[in-house]
Amino acid sequence: MHIPDGFLDPKTWGTAWVLGGASIGYAVTKTKERLQERQVPFMGVMAAFIFAAQMINFPIAMGTSGHLLGAVLAAVTLGPWAASIIMATILALQAFIFLDGGVTALGANILNMAVIGVFAGYGTYLLIQRAWPNRTGTLVGTFVASWVSVVLASAACAVELAISGMAPFNAVFPAMLGWHVLIGIGEAVITTAVVSYLTQVRPDLVHQTAKA
Repeated sequence: MHIPDGFLDPKTWGTAWVLGGASIGYAVTKTKERLQERQVPFMGVMAAFIFAAQMINFPIAMGTSGHLLGAVLAAVTLGPWAASIIMATILALQAFIFLDGGVTALGANILNMAVIGVFAGYGTYLLIQRAWPNRTGTLVGTFVASWVSVVLASAACAVELAISGMAPFNAVFPAMLGWHVLIGIGEAVITTAVVSYLTQVRPDLVHQTAKA
């Protein structure tokens, strides 16, 4: 899902930089208001876990790749604002140090994975968890939300590639979604397993579960 340099035209990656940058800037403000001091070490652990998971890439098409996302896992444990910062930090490190994703395309990758992936997934999670306010609802919500976050982030990536003229929409969109529908299932299984464990040993680390 990482878009390399040269795959987006200036108007697309420029717009994505503005939208992604503004979103992360606001997330920093909200995180300062809401993040508790005891959560800071856990934020680092979560970032390291997701960073390692994302390093496993699957080539897809048009030079892009698929991988586990981790957006919902971060959002469910630390909240969506902190999750956005974690995801953006990971993407920046991957682009500048490991050359995984382009520098010019970093704004688009942040928009897709750190904004759309996080908030679409977390919104789905909240809808299900609040309609089903117990541990089972938390786990079902986590599973569905993880899949949704991966699929919608990949859909945004495909739209950006098509707008830039990199590939026809009717070619890149099915290719991206076809793979990420499957990757999303794997993401959902792994994320739900982790959240299931946390709800047993540290339910206070899972958003909404303690309230329920």
